[in-house]
Amino acid sequence: MKLSTQIRPISYLKAHAAEIVRRLAEQREPLIITQNGEAKVVIQDIESYEQTQQTMALLKILALGMRQIEEGRVLPARDVIKRLRKHKEVQ
Repeated sequence: MKLSTQIRPISYLKAHAAEIVRRLAEQREPLIITQNGEAKVVIQDIESYEQTQQTMALLKILALGMRQIEEGRVLPARDVIKRLRKHKEVQ
């Protein structure tokens, strides 16, 4: 994807909204909207947005896990498994 082909002024968005929505859904490439020559917003289809949000959530979980490892806040797997089994028996 070449972003330079996906840049349009806000006037284009106003005049071609329905076409833009259709194209975003088909091509799944973001569209950058400019105002007064400056990039102001990025528009993308809902599926791409949801995928981006899921990716961000996974990256946050990974970063949290890495931080916990660096801080030494970890347990051996066997201890965790024992704890889970014990918890399951209680329920």
